[in-house]
Amino acid sequence: MHLAYPAVLSALLFCTGLYGVLARRNAILVLMSVELMLNAVNLNLVAFDVWLSRTAAETLHSGQALTLFTIAIAAAEIGIGLAIVLAVYRNRGTSDIDRLRDAAEGHDDGPDSDAPTTAAKKAEATA
Repeated sequence: MHLAYPAVLSALLFCTGLYGVLARRNAILVLMSVELMLNAVNLNLVAFDVWLSRTAAETLHSGQALTLFTIAIAAAEIGIGLAIVLAVYRNRGTSDIDRLRDAAEGHDDGPDSDAPTTAAKKAEATA
């Protein structure tokens, strides 16, 4: 098998994961997209390891060893990330990334919000 086939598949998987990270608003879907990107990197590591082992006299299989480390790190990352997302969902009631970012920065919900603006609060304080 040529090296181009797994490389193209890996590039497609990575681009799909990148689109998922940039376009999705749900934190769990973002974590799944990151996992898809890591799997694309794993596929590249194994494909290049097989390709280099054909040309080299000594085969160390370092790409496959790095893939095992990446899988272990990805499993730990997804476990911790999912625990954080579930804790945030229990406290805030949403896993929407934009709402969580706005709540952390202290923005109001927009111009239709019932909460008075800071200018109105200052005007009331001086009156």
